Amino acid sequence: MTAVGRGWTLRQRVVGLLAVVGVLLIGLAAAEATVAARNRSHTDALLTRTGPLRVQAQELLNALLDQETSVRGYAVSGDRQDLVPYDDGVRQEQKLIESIGRLVDDYPGIRRELDVVRAQAEQWRRTVAVPVITTVQRDGTTAAQGLIDDRTRQQFDQVRASVARLDAGIIAEREANARSIRQTGNLLVVLLVIAALVVVVAGALLLVSLERMVVRPLTGLADQVREVAEGDYQHHISGSGPPEFQQLADDVEAMRRKIAKDLTEVREARERIEWVNTQLQKQAEELVRSNRDLEQFAYVASHDLQEPLRKVASFCQLLQRRYAGQLDDRADQYIAFAVDGAQRMQRLINDLLAFSRIGRLTTGFTEVDMNKVMADVAGQTEVARQQAEAELTWSELPTIRGEEPLLTNLLTNLVSNSVKFRRPDVPPRVHVSARLVDDEWEITCQDNGIGIEPEFADKIFVIFQRLHSKDAYPGTGIGLAIVKKIVEYHGGRVWVDTDTEEGTAIRFTLPALPGDVEAARAAAEEPDGDTGATEGDESPGSTDAGEGVPARPTDMDDTATTGPTADTARDADDQRPDQATSGRTDGARETVG
Repeated sequence: MTAVGRGWTLRQRVVGLLAVVGVLLIGLAAAEATVAARNRSHTDALLTRTGPLRVQAQELLNALLDQETSVRGYAVSGDRQDLVPYDDGVRQEQKLIESIGRLVDDYPGIRRELDVVRAQAEQWRRTVAVPVITTVQRDGTTAAQGLIDDRTRQQFDQVRASVARLDAGIIAEREANARSIRQTGNLLVVLLVIAALVVVVAGALLLVSLERMVVRPLTGLADQVREVAEGDYQHHISGSGPPEFQQLADDVEAMRRKIAKDLTEVREARERIEWVNTQLQKQAEELVRSNRDLEQFAYVASHDLQEPLRKVASFCQLLQRRYAGQLDDRADQYIAFAVDGAQRMQRLINDLLAFSRIGRLTTGFTEVDMNKVMADVAGQTEVARQQAEAELTWSELPTIRGEEPLLTNLLTNLVSNSVKFRRPDVPPRVHVSARLVDDEWEITCQDNGIGIEPEFADKIFVIFQRLHSKDAYPGTGIGLAIVKKIVEYHGGRVWVDTDTEEGTAIRFTLPALPGDVEAARAAAEEPDGDTGATEGDESPGSTDAGEGVPARPTDMDDTATTGPTADTARDADDQRPDQATSGRTDGARETVG
């Protein structure tokens, strides 16, 4: 039976209902957008035009009053200082008239009143103020006072009346805008109510339709299928409702007729699946072995490449020293390219060897004081920090279980990265801190360098992944890959905090000692909220991690330099733990400048 013969499909009914509701809502949305635009226009006129116009009209009246009062006072005293308010009032009047003129482009009535005020004020100054001032300077105050009579007062009263009419016009426009805002606001509310009613009615219709067209037919079909599932494979299944459900019932009936036949096939399929699972297990074991062999191959290949490459590099450098200047410039350039390529290959091989050794050459996990590790890192990075005038600080760090050389290598790479990827003309500032999160220590290396854009946050931990040329920032692009492998070898994870406003914050976690976790829980359960900080520790936000008490979260120093981030990612050269180390300095915060 076709869909036409059975009536409208469920999809057609739902689409039809949604189409009608959509058209209504779109029409209401268009009307609301129009009304809202008008409302914004009236509100903008009220706030940015008529409101400031009212204030400036009052200031204009005050400026005119200052002029009139100043002229009368000067006519009495003859003191030139009494004319200062007159001069200020004239300047203020001109400034206010220009400002009002810029705001009344859409108000011709107010502009006409403003022109009247300007003309009358100019006439008053020409016929009253200027003659009085001139008479005082020429004939004295007595003669000037004779010029001020009822006629001059009436003339100034006309100016004041014109300002009052200007103010009244502004008030009228302001009230008109306020009425328009109220009207559009009420209309917007009515449209929103209508839209809500449309949604409610459409929802009710949809619920009723779903009950009749979906819920009831599905319930009946489910009851019939349940009988078949309980073992009555001869029960005939019939459907009702929309064409889709009737077609579904026909399909289920066809499936019922095949169930008995398919039981045997299911058993055979189960046996085949078990065989496939066995093969998958074997392939997984083979993949583990293959990965182990690949890692061994990388180590052996890198180790065996050292000798021939060392010979190539040595003879290239010998050519460069012996024949420099004896050949033409292009030959010297080619030799320099060969030397640089050989040296870079040596660095790449050394980095690959270091990367492959992680987890292979192990000294076993011990309890490692991260403060001592940071002291070693400070010694290993001292030369680079002195050249860059960098400052390295760290808060009190915990004691964890791990391999001290690998952890030293980890933090050395991070600190070296922070020093390398610095902003021009800004001394690098690097801070390392730790906080206990659940049963892990979250350690952060924060700097004020060029930063990392979010789209590069995952790429920088890929081996040999560089987003700079080697001329811009030296290195092989394996440093952060080593960092990630060391962290994962110790059971943690590493990521870039993309929410940092300045510089870069690389965070990684390491499992905490059970004593630290228990101490943190005990401190959290204390009723007085005591965090269990070591007595006498004057450093807020840190505790003695060596005693098994967790360090609180510690932010960067307040003196950290801020600056915009650059759209770039970073890498670091592999730093090895056998470099020179420096001793640990006691205290809740260590600083190496």
